[in-house]
Amino acid sequence: MQPQPRKPTAKGPAEWFTGDVWIDPIVQPEGQSKLSVGAVHFTPGARTAWHSHDGGQTLYVTEGRGRVQSRGEDVVELRSGDVHVTPHGQEHWHGASREHLMTHISITQGPATWGDHVTDAEYDVPTD
Repeated sequence: MQPQPRKPTAKGPAEWFTGDVWIDPIVQPEGQSKLSVGAVHFTPGARTAWHSHDGGQTLYVTEGRGRVQSRGEDVVELRSGDVHVTPHGQEHWHGASREHLMTHISITQGPATWGDHVTDAEYDVPTD
């Protein structure tokens, strides 16, 4: 097996994100595998829309500071080195803090179902 050429960085679609987000695909579903891995780069204040994943989602923060929230739960601050797991089907959002960039590795086992954009009022809730 030969190394795969790196796929180009893609701008995250406005339907899925608020602000500027860039995605570097690492592993994409192939054959019967549903595994998807990508490095996602958020500018300050950028974030996903509400969404859920078949099979759940694991985030590994590689740099910066961010925020994540599952529907009905508190906003949680993320820092470099943190791992956050969202279970199968749980609606959530994640993104950078207002003052910092954030990059995370996203690991999923199934497609996302996208919902409404996260409002500034939802995003700006203070953390403990």
